[in-house]
Amino acid sequence: MKPAFKFKGLRFMLLVAALFLTAAIFDPTSAKAALHKSLSILKVLLPIFGIVIFLMALIGYLTQGKSRLENLARKRGAKGWFWALMIGLLSHGPMYAWYPLLEQLRKKGLPDGYITTFFYARAVKLPLLPLMADYFGWVFTFFLTLYIVVASLLQGWIVAWLERERVRL
Repeated sequence: MKPAFKFKGLRFMLLVAALFLTAAIFDPTSAKAALHKSLSILKVLLPIFGIVIFLMALIGYLTQGKSRLENLARKRGAKGWFWALMIGLLSHGPMYAWYPLLEQLRKKGLPDGYITTFFYARAVKLPLLPLMADYFGWVFTFFLTLYIVVASLLQGWIVAWLERERVRL
């Protein structure tokens, strides 16, 4: 049984603390200024960290593993497109980790249009949206995210249309 929580980076944190104390001994004024700057940066980042942690927990709760993707192979119509989009938005991790599962689902009948929508929607990284909004503003972030969502559906529909045309030929 693995422990529920393991603090990582303790040696690095102790090294940084030792270096800071050494700097404080030789130049207390600069060390005080550095501490104030670090605390002001932390004050700005704490709300962003809170939002990111909340979004990561929400993503973990909503995705519940790969079972939603497996159900997607059986869904058709608006509900299928909705789930392809939602799973793409909520998925995380390296892309290559999804390839074997998507290959199996494709063999089970998952349409290429759904796979395309899933891949395109992965461009939205929910945990990073607050940081993006901090850098570029909420209006830009909203419209870029909306563009990616709409474009992911359009790409999926185009691929589905091309699949149907290929079958007719």
